[in-house]
Amino acid sequence: MGTLIYTNNIYEVEFMGKKKKKKIDLDNIKPEEKLKYEIAKELGYLDKVLASGWESLTAKESGRIGGILARKKREAAKAMENDTAEK
Repeated sequence: MGTLIYTNNIYEVEFMGKKKKKKIDLDNIKPEEKLKYEIAKELGYLDKVLASGWESLTAKESGRIGGILARKKREAAKAMENDTAEK
């Protein structure tokens, strides 16, 4: 596990005592990536992801995130389809 530092909505992670830090700015990421982080937060996996990366999740955990992500994308597409049909 790495050391997690949070300042101004930017996470910094130091892995296994190495000086290299990975900055994750949750305000400046792609919408799909942001949604993935939001789902991880909802499920209580965000700290684990930020500390050790996505590869630290089990298959069950990452599958759960992927399933929710797919469902939300489907719902958004359906909502857009309904909006265009109404016009």
